[in-house]
Amino acid sequence: MDRDPIPEKAELATLEARADQLIAQCQSLSEENQALRQQQGHLISERAALIEKSELARSRVEAMIARLKAMEIES
Repeated sequence: MDRDPIPEKAELATLEARADQLIAQCQSLSEENQALRQQQGHLISERAALIEKSELARSRVEAMIARLKAMEIES
């Protein structure tokens, strides 16, 4: 017995549509992943710059404290 070709065509069309949806979703996720990786790189660079600024500020404060202590001892 042969199957009716109409349901097979409908099944094939449904599968093709689903495959197209999956391909589109995969492309979208790939683009989102790339954007997130770029954002992560930017945030890592920004974090490093902030850490450097924080360390510089800390060393300046420590130097001021040392000078103030030295001035106290001299008095």
